[in-house]
Amino acid sequence: MPWVTLDPPPLCLPSLSPLNRILPPTIHDVGARRLSGERFISGGYPPGRSCVLGLSHVWSVLLAAAWVALRFTAFTVLQGGGILGFRLCGPEGQGFSLDASSLPLVLYVFSAVIYLSCSAAAHLLESHSELRHRSLFLLDYVAGTVYQYGCALALSLYSADAAWAQGMLGQAFLPAAALLAWLSCTACCYAELRPRRPYPLGRRLCLLAAVAAASLLDISPVAQRLATHSWTSSSALHFLQVVLFLLSAFFFSFHVSVRFYAGRLALQLSHVLLSLCTLAQQEALFRDFLWRRAALVRELGEERLLLACASLPGLAMCCATTALAMRRRAQAQQI
Repeated sequence: MPWVTLDPPPLCLPSLSPLNRILPPTIHDVGARRLSGERFISGGYPPGRSCVLGLSHVWSVLLAAAWVALRFTAFTVLQGGGILGFRLCGPEGQGFSLDASSLPLVLYVFSAVIYLSCSAAAHLLESHSELRHRSLFLLDYVAGTVYQYGCALALSLYSADAAWAQGMLGQAFLPAAALLAWLSCTACCYAELRPRRPYPLGRRLCLLAAVAAASLLDISPVAQRLATHSWTSSSALHFLQVVLFLLSAFFFSFHVSVRFYAGRLALQLSHVLLSLCTLAQQEALFRDFLWRRAALVRELGEERLLLACASLPGLAMCCATTALAMRRRAQAQQI
C-alpha cells in the first residue's frame, strides 16, 4: 500500500535523513482519507521523513502568528512611550500600560498567537498516527475556542458602543458567548471521534450550527456598530475582518481550494483568508483600545473588568477538560 504523499520534492528528501529517524512514518493512504474526509486529495498528507516540507502548507498561519506577536510588541512600545515618547490617544485615552483596562487586549493577543500556533502544529504533525491526529486537532479546537472567546471579550469591551453594552444583549453577551463557545468546542471534539468521514449531512449541519451560532454572536457588537454609526478607520477594518471571515468560512466549508488544487495544500485559501482576518481584527482593536481605554474602568469598574478577564482562562480549562475526556475515549476506541 503506498505511503501518503503531497508531491514532496524528491531531491530534498536525502537532506532530511536525521528527521526520518526521529519522526514515525505516516499513516497509510486509506487511514489518512478516513480521518481527514478530503475527497479531493488522492495522496493524503506528507510523510514523516518530509515533515519539514509540510511547512509550506501552513506558512500563512505561521507568518500570521509571528506578525501578531511582533505587531503587539511594537504597539506596546510605541503607545507606552518607549520610543521618542510617541503616544496616540483617543479623546479620553492614554497609551498602553498593563492594567485592568488593557488586560483584555493582552488576553486577545495571547489567544490569537496560541490559536495560530496550534493550528499550524495540527496541520503539520497530525499525519503520523490516528491518535496523534485526533490529539492535535482536539488541541486545535480548544485553542480555536479560546481565541473565539478572546475576540468576543475584546470586541464587547473596546468595539461596542454604549447603547449596545447597556442593552439586554450586551448584559448577557459574555456568559452567552462562553456557553456557545464551549458547545461549539464540544461539538467539534465529539465529531473528531467519529470514524466515518466525510460526516453525514445531519451531523455536519449540527456541527455547522454550533460554530455559526457562536461566531454570529461574537461579531454582533461589530455588526451593530457598523449598521448604526458613521464609519471610522477602525470600522472599515472591522468590516474587512467580517468579509475575510465569511470568505474563509465559505472556502473551508465547500473545500474550494482543495477541490481545484488537490495535492497543493499550500494554496489553501481558507488559511490565508483567516490569517488576514486576524490581522485586520487586531489593527481594529488597537484603534478601539486607544479610544476607549480610559473610560472603560470608569464605566464598568475594575472588579467587573477583572472578572470578565478571568472568564477566559475558566473557559479554557472547561474546554481542555472536555478535550481530554474525548481523547481518553479515542484511546479506548483503539484498544
